[in-house]
Amino acid sequence: MADYALVTGAARNIGRAIATRLKADGYKVVMLDIVDPEDPSLGEFRRVDLSRPADTAQAMAWALDRGPITRVVNCAGIVATHDVEDVETETFDKVMAVNVRSYIEVMQAVTPGMKAEGFGRVVNIASRSALGAARQTVYAASKAAVVGLTKSWAEELGPHGITVNAVGPGPIETEMLHAVYGKDSPAYDAYRKRIPLQRFGTPDDIANGVSFFLDERSSFVTGQVLFICGGVTIGRANAT
Repeated sequence: MADYALVTGAARNIGRAIATRLKADGYKVVMLDIVDPEDPSLGEFRRVDLSRPADTAQAMAWALDRGPITRVVNCAGIVATHDVEDVETETFDKVMAVNVRSYIEVMQAVTPGMKAEGFGRVVNIASRSALGAARQTVYAASKAAVVGLTKSWAEELGPHGITVNAVGPGPIETEMLHAVYGKDSPAYDAYRKRIPLQRFGTPDDIANGVSFFLDERSSFVTGQVLFICGGVTIGRANAT
């Protein structure tokens, strides 16, 4: 019988690509999102606002009715772009609720079953922005928090056969990228030219990395952050 894989934020963009890949990999996909999926055939779906703890708890109870879920991809996320002096408390709370707190709540729900099985694979979607990005104070902070969660859970849960890794997307052709840079704008084109591979990535590029981490054979890889970014992080790491 195929294993279940839970994907939050699975309806569109990167989440949809991940769900598509996991179905192709042979998993039974369970999808959570605040909007209906573009492709309902990918798996079972429940609409949920992950910024609301009570709603998240109900959705996780629904998901776990199928039995233990041993593969999880925390992909749900929202972006906020503001100069630091314009950041509002409400924005901070909303972004952190979805991008960080919901990841914790999902893990709290699935960890007992993974421990009982002695097996688990968790992938958290971080971002290149975790390394710092202008006008992304709150978003960058939330993704840096995801990196911290990933490493902490990897150390804590490793003795139970549970691996926890993160994928950090760089400039991926999604609605979120367009919202920040404006599709076909001068800023959009300038960003593309700064990418060593001279193109934006695709959601499928991210799904490939997620698939690797979720594989049963990736049992000696944990606590890692894989930046799938076309080389953008190389330039930042070597900046002078």
